[in-house]
Amino acid sequence: MSGGRVVAVVGYSRRRHPELHPLCADRLRRAEELAADARAVILSGCPEAELMREAWRGPEIPLICDTAARTTAGNAVHVAARAKELGADELVVVTSDWHAPRVRLLMRAALRRSGVTLTVERASGPRPKLLLARELACLALLPVQIAAVM
Repeated sequence: MSGGRVVAVVGYSRRRHPELHPLCADRLRRAEELAADARAVILSGCPEAELMREAWRGPEIPLICDTAARTTAGNAVHVAARAKELGADELVVVTSDWHAPRVRLLMRAALRRSGVTLTVERASGPRPKLLLARELACLALLPVQIAAVM
């Protein structure tokens, strides 16, 4: 079966931390709200994909764990590939509001010429100053990240 809507969650973790980070939990809760009519949900990130699967409280639909992604660029590459494999015509990606601009640009690059419509949904949650500063630094490196995705 091809076509349809796929939801993806961009994970967030503190490396080597055994629990789901609250920022990631916020993203997961938003994805649960959006997944009612989805064909599948892609949970992306290492190690958080498996932690998100364990914490999933959404509808009974296929959950696909992408444990290969270790960066936002990696999330984009792997999520786009999975969405294409699933034959999705719409991809809804969930992340934090402060992360959404970079995710949108990287996902568009990864989905180029695929015909998949992209929507980036923003989860509610805190905007930690340290992460905002880190995100600004990452935006400065966005051309390098986009080149890696393409």
